[in-house]
Amino acid sequence: MKNPSKKELAAARVLVVGDAMLDRYIYGTVDRISPEAPVPVVRVTHEEERIGAAANVAYNVVTLGAQASLLTVVGDDEASRKLEALVARTGIKPHFGRDAQLQTTVKLRVIGRQQQLIRLDFENTPKNEVLASQSEAFTALMSQHDAVLFSDYGKGGLAHVASMIKAARNAGKAVLIDPKGSDYSRYSGATIITPNRNELQQVIGAWNDDADLQHRAQNLREQLGLDALILTRSEEGMTLFDAQGHLHVGTEAREVFDVTGAGDTVIATMAALAAAGLTPRQSMPLANRAGGIVVGKFGTATVSYEELFQ
Repeated sequence: MKNPSKKELAAARVLVVGDAMLDRYIYGTVDRISPEAPVPVVRVTHEEERIGAAANVAYNVVTLGAQASLLTVVGDDEASRKLEALVARTGIKPHFGRDAQLQTTVKLRVIGRQQQLIRLDFENTPKNEVLASQSEAFTALMSQHDAVLFSDYGKGGLAHVASMIKAARNAGKAVLIDPKGSDYSRYSGATIITPNRNELQQVIGAWNDDADLQHRAQNLREQLGLDALILTRSEEGMTLFDAQGHLHVGTEAREVFDVTGAGDTVIATMAALAAAGLTPRQSMPLANRAGGIVVGKFGTATVSYEELFQ
């Protein structure tokens, strides 16, 4: 199949479900060390707010030219309202559930001399399963989309993911998952999961060589009933495991400036292309190229249709 046209991609609809966050950046100059402790003094020059986690995944979908809706649960706080406003401004359709006992996750990064000096995380773990209340919204939204992307950041928002995967697959939707944790049984029946090296090792153990990796990865794929398992291997590119065997593509990164959010770009590209009708084998080389482009940019970045298909 040839690459999808801009028009075909514009008709593709992806529902992103998962944990959304607000990324705050404080930029400044570092001229001296503090007299109070051996730490740099940052003279703040400007601040920036961006959408993170599942919201950044959805942003990658719309930047590529497809349509994205974001279903998430956040706190009832200032950060959630800022996050929702930023999400809406990007062209993503926000569907925000609010839980007063939840603190919207905020990651504050202080940047000096073009490098991150410290990161502060503001968050709490939900006491109840916050997305359970969104199951009706999920059912209604799922029917209006071509692919469903679960972005699991391990913040508790996807404890009911197994039943949502089943519902989406029964409705004939492609289901893609960026997994977390060591229990992948809850992702059973998905179309594609995209673990990185460390994430996959937590589940199948360390492999000795490529033959051993193929054996373990195919066993896991068959156990979970997945169409494909895609291992993202940073500087080594990506490897796809499916019923036909395996397919490897080498990295396309020209210059690695910042790996932040590269995984978001890869799975968002896979989901947008799945929604446009491409198979995992057709879309993986393009997703690998998108990841190679994004690591050459600073911060959580995205890729446009023109950049990907030029």
